[in-house]
Amino acid sequence: MSLILVLPMVAVSAGQGGVMRTDSYALVQSALANETRAATDTQHPMRYRLRKTSPRLTSTKEIFETRDGAVARLVAINDSPLTPADEQKEQARLDLLLGDPGRQRHRKQTEEEDTARAMKVLRALPFAFLYQYKGPGETPSGKVEKFTFRPNPKFNPVDLETQALTHMTGEIWIDPSEQRVVHLEGHLTHDVDFGWGILGRLYKGGWIVIEQAPVSKNQWRIVHFQMSISARVLFKTKLFETTEDESRYAPVPVGLKYQQAIRMLRAEDANASKAVEASAKR
Repeated sequence: MSLILVLPMVAVSAGQGGVMRTDSYALVQSALANETRAATDTQHPMRYRLRKTSPRLTSTKEIFETRDGAVARLVAINDSPLTPADEQKEQARLDLLLGDPGRQRHRKQTEEEDTARAMKVLRALPFAFLYQYKGPGETPSGKVEKFTFRPNPKFNPVDLETQALTHMTGEIWIDPSEQRVVHLEGHLTHDVDFGWGILGRLYKGGWIVIEQAPVSKNQWRIVHFQMSISARVLFKTKLFETTEDESRYAPVPVGLKYQQAIRMLRAEDANASKAVEASAKR
């Protein structure tokens, strides 16, 4: 599925020395357009390892992107291999998923709803902020151009997902050769109400960090995500803290079914067990 988006002009304020950088102007516009196109690309599915850390738990999963939605296989808890009991529970969960396609359809529907919300924010980025050129920089993967951003007073959010953008400042780094976003961090400068201020509120001081990198030919993916946000949800205040690191990206066939992905994961488990047994015999 392809989606052609006509992005509005990116509002970029004066750069260093008060001189408008037309090349920088075009770079921000092009990079955000590329991110929007990449977010709708379904022709380059991948598999990867996700390590997710919260104050309560660290989990590591192998994930396949399939035509039926993502399939995950838990491989470690708190950086330790699964116990026999946990392994048995995970295998039972996969058996249940294989035997009930409705569960996977529900998961795919949830993914699509999450993606739709994220797309609202992504499409709003070009005109929700005023961008100012900060200067060049260096990262382990190469040169970047850095910009700061602040709310555009003319931006009028039409939904809850983009409401927080009216109270966010931060930085965005762009790879000038690939015209892709390498690093984005945002900080809430004021409280943000959602649900008419009765059901929920995001408190100022919250922040997010997103980092991207090339993971295969012409394919960029998120490799690091970190969030710390305090929010009131249904009259209870909660602190949402999480860190996610994605690695070991590799392409998988287009059109891969979720059942095939589960079998591939299990085949890898069997091969790994054989390798351990062979090593023990040496």
